[in-house]
Amino acid sequence: MDIVSVALKRYSTKAFDPNKKLTAEQAEKLKTLLQFSPSSTNSQPWHFIVASTEEGKARVAKSAAGGFVFNERKMLDASHVVVFCAKTAMDDAWLERVVDQEESDGRFATPEAKAANHKGRTFFADMHRKELKDDNHWMAKQVYLNVGNFLLGVAAMGLDAVPIEGFDAAVMDAEFGLKEKGFTSVVVVPVGHHSVEDFNAALPKSRLPLETTLTEV
Repeated sequence: MDIVSVALKRYSTKAFDPNKKLTAEQAEKLKTLLQFSPSSTNSQPWHFIVASTEEGKARVAKSAAGGFVFNERKMLDASHVVVFCAKTAMDDAWLERVVDQEESDGRFATPEAKAANHKGRTFFADMHRKELKDDNHWMAKQVYLNVGNFLLGVAAMGLDAVPIEGFDAAVMDAEFGLKEKGFTSVVVVPVGHHSVEDFNAALPKSRLPLETTLTEV
């Protein structure tokens, strides 16, 4: 199956079959998708919580109480639930950590190449944290790049998923102590196999026509 076919086939799952679980191999591939997503300047300003146990999913589902209770079953019934978290502030220590990892992975032929790479990434980080003062929004955008990559990837694996913003981030952050670690929850993505009760599985996809959303020049 080519990637365009995957994009045409995937959809947002509304109900999961709690009896169908990911294999161990599929679960490992989820982690690979998360780790190798693109991000601006390879800044990777994120952290992920992957819940696959009943206890873990119940902790995530606490964030769906009250006004978001309609999303609770998705979190509880899916095989795995991924919480996408963004850094709350871009700090120098993180930038150093990224460039040191790149060096360890063999991306630099010389110390000068490493220094130039670090200078370039710091330029963009400073633009957002010092000039525009929107580094939290900039980092959240990088997390959304990961979400898009992840949704297409899990669909290519033959799995079902749904991105959820309808949850209480304050509850989620408190449950996992995210603020103290310098992160905040942004999106929740349950992954598994859809249920026969999933009405959305049989509906045709609907998008605005290209003449509305695309300009060729």
